[in-house]
Amino acid sequence: MGVVLTPIITKDTVALEDLRGRRLAVDGNGELYQFLALIRLRDGTPLRDSTGRTTSHLSGLFYRTTRLIAEHALELVFVFDGTPPPRKAAEIAKRRAGRERYQEQHAEALARGDLAEAYAKATMTSRLTREMVAEARELLRLMGVPTVQAPSEAEAQAAHMAATSPDIWAAASKDYDSLLFGAPTLVRFITISGREFLPSQGTFRPIVPETIVLQRLLDGWNITREGLVDLAILVGTDFNQGIKGIGPKKALRLVQEHGAIEQMPAMIRDQLPEPAAIDDVRRIFLQPDVTDTFDIRQAEPDLDGIVRFLCEEREFSRERVSAAIERTFRERSLW
Repeated sequence: MGVVLTPIITKDTVALEDLRGRRLAVDGNGELYQFLALIRLRDGTPLRDSTGRTTSHLSGLFYRTTRLIAEHALELVFVFDGTPPPRKAAEIAKRRAGRERYQEQHAEALARGDLAEAYAKATMTSRLTREMVAEARELLRLMGVPTVQAPSEAEAQAAHMAATSPDIWAAASKDYDSLLFGAPTLVRFITISGREFLPSQGTFRPIVPETIVLQRLLDGWNITREGLVDLAILVGTDFNQGIKGIGPKKALRLVQEHGAIEQMPAMIRDQLPEPAAIDDVRRIFLQPDVTDTFDIRQAEPDLDGIVRFLCEEREFSRERVSAAIERTFRERSLW
């Protein structure tokens, strides 16, 4: 989920065409989770082949990526999670419990015949397996799209690549954690559909791509990146529980007034983890586990391999896949 910063974020909305030709380091796991959540039948059942294998993630990955390449000349590098920091264990357990609760609610909605409610609950039950990630990486390889294995958090690796590689323009992720990890520019919502599903309301809302420049935020708030991390700790991150009653606006005021957490009033400090734990969370964001060993060069696509992988092995529509291939790879001189 990542840290919630929406109420204080200053962003620029852009058209996909404004990103033409840009190379982005994409949070691959985050993208696959979105596809698994939203690409479902009316009753919330994910897309599957005749053997029962889920294919929602592959459908979203293939059709969205080919359109972004063909229509907007985006150059995407997908970054995938490695081993999560130990401090994420509580958040992972919380998400697992949440999935189980939503699975029960999905079954109850189906029993009532409430398909809209069933779909809304099903979007919260997605589980991304290692096999699904491996399938996604193989499909991207066949498409000639580079992938990077992060040592730990994909968002940290993508942010590092955006900050250190002159060939990466920005990190792309829905979550604001990329800013805490130091991404100079964050791109959110690189979607074709232009809408986002809100499970709690059972409706869609219109969205457009947006860019957020880290230094502009920090200058506007008159804080440092270290201050931003302390702000996030007050609100709560994937690695620590925040303080009840403190949202982004109040946390920002506290950081602006007092600086580091150690200088804040005792009534604030006493509601946070012990200092060693706070320092651990700071290290996760400020000194993340990343690698400089990565290859972001595009490769020649294996067009026959794509057809074999999607159509012959997973029963995708040969007509649709062939049309996407023709549009993306055979009619363009990108490769």
